[in-house]
Amino acid sequence: MSKPHEAYATAARHGNDPRELEASVLLKSASRLQRIKDGWSATMADLNPALTYNRTLWTIFVTSVTEGESQLPKEVRQNIANLALFIFKRTVEVQATPAPELLDSLININRQIAAGLLQKAS
Repeated sequence: MSKPHEAYATAARHGNDPRELEASVLLKSASRLQRIKDGWSATMADLNPALTYNRTLWTIFVTSVTEGESQLPKEVRQNIANLALFIFKRTVEVQATPAPELLDSLININRQIAAGLLQKAS
């Protein structure tokens, strides 16, 4: 299952905890980006698909928290929107001037958000 919206649909059908699902897809994306960073020369062909996957995740997250029906506090919604804007900007930077160190912030943000989601899910 390579598309984030498909993962969401599957989870909804099977009743999975949304926080665990969100953490899982964030960790999957972070892992893909880390693999590319670690093998930079050999994995350049995988860069754009991995960046697109990550951007799609964040598009889903920001869309869901900025909808009027979101139950999250306004401050949390704003923080997620700000993170998404940073992710989008950094993605464009990486695509324009590919450099492995530019992936660090994308990887770290995904891992930190996933850790927080998993902590709350427990």
